[in-house]
Amino acid sequence: MATSQTETSNHTPPTGASNKLPWSALLALSTAAFIGILTEALPAGVLPEMARDLSVSESAAGQMLTIYAIATGVSAIPLMVATAAWGRKQLLLLAVSVIAVANVVTAISSSYALTMTFRLLAGIAAAAVWAELVGYALRLAPPHLQGRAISITMAGVPLALALGIPVGTFLGNLFGWRLTFGLVAALSVLLLVWISVSVPAAPGQKLGQREPILKALKLPGVVAVLFTVAAWVLAHNVLYTYISTFLDEYGMGGQRDTVLLTFGIASVVSIVITGAMVDRKLRQLTIGSAAFVIIAAIGLGLLASSDLVVYAAIVLWGLGWGGVTTLLQTAVTDAGGTSAQALLVTTWNSFMAGGGAVGGILLASAGPSSFPWAVLALMVPVLLVVVISRKHGFPVKRPSLH
Repeated sequence: MATSQTETSNHTPPTGASNKLPWSALLALSTAAFIGILTEALPAGVLPEMARDLSVSESAAGQMLTIYAIATGVSAIPLMVATAAWGRKQLLLLAVSVIAVANVVTAISSSYALTMTFRLLAGIAAAAVWAELVGYALRLAPPHLQGRAISITMAGVPLALALGIPVGTFLGNLFGWRLTFGLVAALSVLLLVWISVSVPAAPGQKLGQREPILKALKLPGVVAVLFTVAAWVLAHNVLYTYISTFLDEYGMGGQRDTVLLTFGIASVVSIVITGAMVDRKLRQLTIGSAAFVIIAAIGLGLLASSDLVVYAAIVLWGLGWGGVTTLLQTAVTDAGGTSAQALLVTTWNSFMAGGGAVGGILLASAGPSSFPWAVLALMVPVLLVVVISRKHGFPVKRPSLH
């Protein structure tokens, strides 16, 4: 991947890395992404149980996802500016430490207010993690492998949703949700050791090197990509946050872990395909992914009373969602460089929070059956924007391949 006009020489890969990727470092970064998303989304798989144990409604419990995402979205740009001069590895280690502590508190807390407070702190820490992932991937990889490096680094996001949440749901049903959060905290501690050993130190930026983040909005294609991020993430989280409630509505609550595992397997297939083709087929993959989600929403909206249709729709949803993180991260980096990454983090997490909030409103006002139609209403404009943005945003030929 060619660097855009907003990137700096800080992303030049180290000498000797011209023909290979630093797998250990990239996989450690991917695991950081995995833990960040797992911490954020895990309540979706055990929402009824958490609501019961914390003595709140399922709608209130769903806001544990909302507050985490709001904290990440609101703090991303200020945090990036405030910590620009910090050593990047030290910032990453501090952020993972905060997430670990937040998961310990969640595992032992019986107070909804205390749990929400530490979810907020974990969300702020996650903003620091997201701000570093793509920059590190670009810095560690040679130019001709940067697309693949981003794919490896960001694979932790869909893998957390694809495999982490189903496994967490299974363990939560078997041993209780508190143990699941404790295991995530333990994994975070192991990750701290892994990062310390395998991820190289990287300096912060001097004052004169810093690009104004909002300047990226003026670059062609950035707004189109950010709109796509906003609507797609909102659509996904309206349904995913309350997937347990949706399945209960149609008598499939007992199949929750199986449904999520099916979603996970389909997402992993999507991740593999996207990782292999993103450098050459970003536009086509994005259009296809959006189309899959639209078809899935129609199926769930019309025929959710059929278990077979639900599973087919879940497969399409997983195929459409699995590669989205890589696709949109790559698209925004092509269009706006690393300055646009902070905008993506803010947009992604703000609308992830919006998914929990909008889903809660729909649940209270129209019931779970309204979720697929909300997804459809959001995804049709996404598909139109991607198709229209053939020159900038989602070009027929990526800038790095001209």
